[in-house]
Amino acid sequence: MVNYFLSLLLMFGGVGMPAALPANSNHPIYVSVAEIEHNAKAQTLQVSYKIFTDDFEKTLRNNTTLKVDLINPKNRELMNTVVNAYLQKHFTIKVNGKAVSLHLLGFEEIEEGIYSYFEADKITDVKTVEVFNNVLYEYQPQQMGIFHCKVNGVTKSSKLNNPDTGVTFTF
Repeated sequence: MVNYFLSLLLMFGGVGMPAALPANSNHPIYVSVAEIEHNAKAQTLQVSYKIFTDDFEKTLRNNTTLKVDLINPKNRELMNTVVNAYLQKHFTIKVNGKAVSLHLLGFEEIEEGIYSYFEADKITDVKTVEVFNNVLYEYQPQQMGIFHCKVNGVTKSSKLNNPDTGVTFTF
């Protein structure tokens, strides 16, 4: 089990989505990765959220009547709105017991993944980070989420399997 978890961390940690998968293939693993970092100097919480492109597009298409194209969007602002609406509903963070307002900075495709970037302002001191997550749970029963949280140079990681939705990091 530990080797499995370490393999997932290496595959999806800081190096991006695996490059070996063809764009339209079914892949054997359904995982998203969120990296949360407190920037004490800027007093911000910075978040990147990685999701396989094909899974994310299929899920978004099931949640809207709009034409979803995250790779070559004809209307980037509209796709920002669609991505933001979905992630705001399915991924939330509390710092020290208080909900934080995550602002979407944008998204991009890297290899087979969509990376969405968020920031929360006025985060001065972090003792706990609570994550609620059910991203893509309606799409795939095997969906899991991996979370890396870094505060004051200390990184903690956890994994949620569908249907589990919450994890708390204490620093």
